[in-house]
Amino acid sequence: MTVSKMTWRPQYRSSKFRHVFGKAATKESCYDGVPITRSVQDNNFCAVNPRFLAVITECAGGGAFLVLSIHHTGKVDPTHPRVSGHRGNVLDIKWNPFNDYCIASCSEDTTVKVWEIPPHGVLKNLTMPWKELQGHSRRVGLIEWHPTANNILFSTAYDYQVMIWNLDCPEQVIKNPVRTISHHTDVVLSMSFNTDGSQFATTCKDRKIRLMESRSGNLLQEASCKTHKASKVLILGNLKKLITSGTSRWNERQIALWDQDDLSVPLLEENLDGSSGVLFPFYDPDTHMLYLAGKGDGNIRYYEISSEKPYIQYLTEYRSHMPQKGMGVMPKRGLDVSSCEVFRFYKLVTTKSLIEPLSMIVPRRSESYQEDIYPMTASNTPALTAEEWLSGIDKGPVLMSLKPGSQVAESLSDRKELVNSLDTRRSQSRPGMLQLSYIQDQLETKDGKQDSAHSQDDRSRMSLSNGEDLALCSPPRTENELRLKFHKQQEEIRRLRELLNQRDVRIKQLELEIKNIKNSQPQSSL
Repeated sequence: MTVSKMTWRPQYRSSKFRHVFGKAATKESCYDGVPITRSVQDNNFCAVNPRFLAVITECAGGGAFLVLSIHHTGKVDPTHPRVSGHRGNVLDIKWNPFNDYCIASCSEDTTVKVWEIPPHGVLKNLTMPWKELQGHSRRVGLIEWHPTANNILFSTAYDYQVMIWNLDCPEQVIKNPVRTISHHTDVVLSMSFNTDGSQFATTCKDRKIRLMESRSGNLLQEASCKTHKASKVLILGNLKKLITSGTSRWNERQIALWDQDDLSVPLLEENLDGSSGVLFPFYDPDTHMLYLAGKGDGNIRYYEISSEKPYIQYLTEYRSHMPQKGMGVMPKRGLDVSSCEVFRFYKLVTTKSLIEPLSMIVPRRSESYQEDIYPMTASNTPALTAEEWLSGIDKGPVLMSLKPGSQVAESLSDRKELVNSLDTRRSQSRPGMLQLSYIQDQLETKDGKQDSAHSQDDRSRMSLSNGEDLALCSPPRTENELRLKFHKQQEEIRRLRELLNQRDVRIKQLELEIKNIKNSQPQSSL
């Protein structure tokens, strides 16, 4: 297989993302006065979800990071409370994709800690974690959550080990990981999962790219290319391809595209420039767009990925005079679909102690919802429990619609399966085994067992809203308490609206299943 070079001759083709442009937030919508860490680790130092923004900060003695409400823009109080339970510098932070109030952090003190953030934010310094993971012998540099299984966390450290942790256990301090993967001979630089989390790829300081099974840790493929030294790797969704960013033999910044089934030779290599900063790749599987942001750069290049040659099409470049040290990325469910926003970065500008939101927007004249640029996307509902994943089951992510007012969720691998709540066990049967009588029974017993179970769950959620018993709550005495009560009530109203929408969708899904099976019955009898 020969390595092809990208050509920059103008090619006239149809693409709805050809005119995507970057729009930086106004000064009032930025986060100013944030003491961003001066660590030289090549991580993003920032994690974002629709509720909170977390950023690693510079501090004397131990390590800490800041958690701000996503709407807490403007000047940040220098005495704002922090999450400060580590004894060494914090090197990486990641939000749980299925719980907006749960964040993991790793540190030079060789531990990984998982924190529960109060619903109203951090009002005083947090020092006691929900879970503490002790297993690494040297500083932990990288953590990643499993993309579809709940409470499964991967960590890698300077002891060259990758450890898999199950957080669904009663112990507060976990000393024994589920599995330890020892294929690496040097420090792991990056990790990336495929869509269902059954495989993950790593880049290592020994210049090798490895593709492994996530559960067993078995090494599937190993690549070492003399012309490309990879530092970051991404598995490109369901395209069966990997993208790596790194340097060429002449120390030019370079990207390489690989076939996931054959890592012997890259499909494509392209030199970008002679800068020395690490290239951070970000991939959007819904739009098939790849973004490249260089550490110390002010610009962001973006491309469109296809499964056929020439594989990568250069779109354009966002330019800015403010260099970024790291980047946070908002999940798709937190984007502003009314303005056709398809991606949002949070740039860490160390020189100005500033965090600047940057929206990537598809220009459209219509103000209505644009379904063609917002396909079903990964939701915040796990497809599997930790126990199910460890038992050998793999499933694709549970999908949701971004259309305002609709919370349609369905499984990528089992579209016909009913979507249950986090506390109920998911059915492991195939879609074809879902009989008409079962679906009719579900509809008929809507006010019976299923409804009573949901009502009990609803009552438990309402009676213990945000960790407090509403029936025993005393009336607010101060203005601050009144404000907190108001925000909690607003959150409860939003949660109840989502619950009602999900029930309506569940009824429509069951009715659609009945129609589909009734239509397929005459064909099967023939």
